[in-house]
Amino acid sequence: MNHWVVKKKPTAFSWDDLMALPDATVTWAGVRNYQAHNYMRDTMRPGEPALFYHSQTKTPAVVGVAEVASPGRPDPTQFDPSHRRYDPAASFEKPRWYAVGIRAVRRLERPVTLRELRGEPELESLELLRRGSMLTVHPIAAAAFLRILQLAAVNPAE
Repeated sequence: MNHWVVKKKPTAFSWDDLMALPDATVTWAGVRNYQAHNYMRDTMRPGEPALFYHSQTKTPAVVGVAEVASPGRPDPTQFDPSHRRYDPAASFEKPRWYAVGIRAVRRLERPVTLRELRGEPELESLELLRRGSMLTVHPIAAAAFLRILQLAAVNPAE
């Protein structure tokens, strides 16, 4: 089983936005990075856990635990000419971009800030901490996932 980090600017889509949706599920669409696209198309599987991270905000932090709710499927935004992520080179026969479903599992009572993550030597190799990283979806080692839950004072067995 893989573990994931999904990142969004809270001004674009926040944890609260996810929680407000029916079944607290969303299509993680509009991602236009080939590496993230490949993860969503080829690797992410329903039931796999994901940390929900608020990026590009005053206090970036892991704020919730989610799970992959559906496998990769063509991202509908690529076909919509009125959408800002429209891709005229994409077609229904040959989609260029994929998306997965993401479902909320639990809000972290204590968010884990970027500053805290950077202070943990065992987390220093995380993609999330790499300066300049723009990946909005990426894998995380199970041990790192569990360490972040510990920092949030979450019992992983719950």
